[in-house]
Amino acid sequence: MADAEGLFDGNKQHPSGVQSLLFFGGDAKIMTWNDLKHNGRERGNMDLRYPIGQFDWGGSTSPEHRKVWVREIKGMPEKLRAAVQGLSHEQLDTAYREGGWTIRQVVHHLADSHMNSYIRFKLALTEENPTIKPYDEQKWAALHDSLTQDIEASLALIDGLHARWVALLENMKDGDYLRTFYHPENQRTTSLEYAAGMYAWHGNHHIAHITSARERFGF
Repeated sequence: MADAEGLFDGNKQHPSGVQSLLFFGGDAKIMTWNDLKHNGRERGNMDLRYPIGQFDWGGSTSPEHRKVWVREIKGMPEKLRAAVQGLSHEQLDTAYREGGWTIRQVVHHLADSHMNSYIRFKLALTEENPTIKPYDEQKWAALHDSLTQDIEASLALIDGLHARWVALLENMKDGDYLRTFYHPENQRTTSLEYAAGMYAWHGNHHIAHITSARERFGF
C-alpha cells in the first residue's frame, strides 16, 4: 500500500467491523467534523485504525458536497494544531495505538500526504489524466525526519500548503472536479471530486487518531 489514494478505495469492501460514516453521493447526508466526532464516540467498540470510519464514496456529487469538503480542508490546520497543543516530546513519541505510528509520525505524515495530493491536483488540472508517482507512506514515516523532527515544521508547512490548496479548490469549476489522474499502483483513474472528498476525510481521520489517543491515554 503506497499512499492515501492507494489505501482508501470507496469501491472496495471495508475490513470487518469498520463502519462507514462518509456517504457523499446521491441523497446522502453531508457529514461534517462534528458529526464524525459524535458518531465515532457513539459507536462504542471503535476500531482504533478508523475512529471516524473509512471513507465511503457514494458516486456523483453536488457543489454543496464540495463546499463542505473545501471547508473541512480549510479548517484542518487549525484543528490539527488544537489536537496536538500542549503535548510533550514523550507524548508525541507515543504510538496512537499498538502497532501504529507515533503522534509525531502522524503529524509529519499529514504534511507528506497532503503535499502529494496538492501536486496531483495541479497535475490533473494542467495535463490529461496524468500518471502520478506513488510513494510508500510506511517507509516515508520511518525516515529520520518523520521520527524526530519538531512537529512545528510540519504544522507550518500544512498552514501554507492548505492556504494554497484552498485557494485552488475555491476557484475550480464544476468541470475541473471531473478531471482525473491515474494511480499506477492500484490501476485506478481518480477524479478530483473523489480526491477532494477523500482528503477532507483524510485530515479528520488522522486528527481523530490523535484526539482519541489523548482521551484514552489521558494526555
